[in-house]
Amino acid sequence: MNTSNPALHDEGIPVSVKIRERIQASRKRFHANDNIAQFIEPGEMEQLLDEVSNKMDGVLQSLVIDTESDHNTADTARRVAKMYLQEVFKGRYVPAPEVTEFPNAEHLNELMIVGPITVRSACSHHFCPVIGKIWIGVVPNQHTNVIGLSKYARLAEWIMGRPQIQEEAVVQLADLIQRKTQPDGLSIVMEASHYCMGWRGVKDMDSKMINSVMRGAFLKDANLRREFLSLIPTRS
Repeated sequence: MNTSNPALHDEGIPVSVKIRERIQASRKRFHANDNIAQFIEPGEMEQLLDEVSNKMDGVLQSLVIDTESDHNTADTARRVAKMYLQEVFKGRYVPAPEVTEFPNAEHLNELMIVGPITVRSACSHHFCPVIGKIWIGVVPNQHTNVIGLSKYARLAEWIMGRPQIQEEAVVQLADLIQRKTQPDGLSIVMEASHYCMGWRGVKDMDSKMINSVMRGAFLKDANLRREFLSLIPTRS
């Protein structure tokens, strides 16, 4: 056998192993809420879908579900694999959305608020849904890059489309917006329902978590913080 051919050498190795080895060789993290798109080669997402489908089928077998006779679960393994890779956890596997940035030609410097942006994620502890809303406050300066309003929603969707805990998700989103726009001040408030509390555990459907991140002018100016919080519509 000609072992000098990389394709032959890789034959039989799961695609997840190949991706993992590339990440480890680069000494990068691959936590649940990290993006690993740069380590995935063309065609490998289809292979990963097949691999996850097969392993999910094994989970169903271990749960003692007769997927061969049960018409409701016959294709569940494939559906669940597609849901994770192409929807719920998509933010792990695709590059950041393209965001066109414009110079602040008019030297805008007043508070701007975007929201509520509906976001959907999954708790990294139980993979239960996390569904909520985000409000983003920005104070630009003459050097700030201006981005379209819809782009804030796209960036939020990309960050939230991974297994997350709310505290870390808001910080990740703040870091991303800070890098792209370089504002004088940035504030994010998130309110969300966590189904790991409502669906299991204490089974409390009414509890919500609210947290915030304040950067720059919002940290220094108490009046600005109050203005931002007062302009957020009544949360429910």
